[in-house]
Amino acid sequence: MMLSGYIPGAEAVVAVGNIAKELKVKNRETPGRFFWVLDPVMGDNGKIYVAEDVVPAYKSLLPYADLILPNQFEAELLSEVKITDMDSLSRAIQALHEKYRIPHVIITSVSLSAPDHPPDHLCVVGSTMDSRGRARLFKIVFPSIDCYFCGTGDMFGALITSRMREAVATATDTTATTADEQHHPGAPRRLADRASWLSDDDVPALELPLARATEKVLASMHEVLSRTRDGMPAVVERTRAAMTEADRADDTKAHYVKTKAAELQLVRNLDCLRTPATEFRAKAI
Repeated sequence: MMLSGYIPGAEAVVAVGNIAKELKVKNRETPGRFFWVLDPVMGDNGKIYVAEDVVPAYKSLLPYADLILPNQFEAELLSEVKITDMDSLSRAIQALHEKYRIPHVIITSVSLSAPDHPPDHLCVVGSTMDSRGRARLFKIVFPSIDCYFCGTGDMFGALITSRMREAVATATDTTATTADEQHHPGAPRRLADRASWLSDDDVPALELPLARATEKVLASMHEVLSRTRDGMPAVVERTRAAMTEADRADDTKAHYVKTKAAELQLVRNLDCLRTPATEFRAKAI
C-alpha cells in the first residue's frame, strides 16, 4: 500500500503520482496487490494553502488512486460541485466516481445540517462504487471535540490505510458470490485479489470494508483526541517548568507551549489504536 499526503507544489505532486503509476504497472498482473490511498491536501474552510497549480495536478492523478480522502472543501475543488447539504455532497461523490472512476472516497470533517447531525457533531461520508460506477454511500456521525490538535489528518490517513487492508482481509470469501462467478467466470474469490478491492454490487453500503474500516478509525481517533485534550494541562505545566522566566514571557515561546500540548498523544495510547472501546456505526444514505 502507498499513502500520500501533504505535497506543497505541483511538480512534487506529479513526482509522487509517477511513483504510484509505476507501482500500478509493476503489479498489473496481480490485481489488488497494490493499493494507493491519496489524501489530496489543498486547503480547508474555503481557502487554498498550496500553489494554485496543485489542483489540476491532483485532478490528473485521481484516475490512478484507489481511495481518496478529501475534506469538504477539497471535494468541491475536485468534483466541481458546490457542497451545501447532504444531497449536493452525494452528488459530489457520484461525480468523483463517474468522472475519475475513483473506487473509494471518504469525505472527512463534514459539517452540514441534518436531522441526525446535532450542532456539536461532525460526520464522515464515504462510498465504494459498484461495477456501474454508482455510489454506495454511508456516513458516520460523531461528537466533535472543541480543541485544537496537530496531525489529525495524518492520523486519519495512516489509520484508514491499515484498517482498510484489515477489513478487506476479513472479507475473504464473503464478497465473491455464486452469482458473481456466473457473471464473471474466473473472478477472484478473495477480495484482496481484486483490482482496487471492489466488493460485489450486492454488498450493501454498511457492509463495505470501507465502512467497517472507517468505524474503527473514528473510534480510535475519538479516544486519542479525548485523552490528548485531557492531558494538555500536564503537558503545558511540564513544558513551562523546563523554560526560563524570560522564555515564559516570550509570546513566541508561549505559542510553542500550546503547539506542544496539541500534539496527539499516540505512543502512550496504543490501546486506543489497536482495540478502541468506543463504537461508532455507519448509517446508509
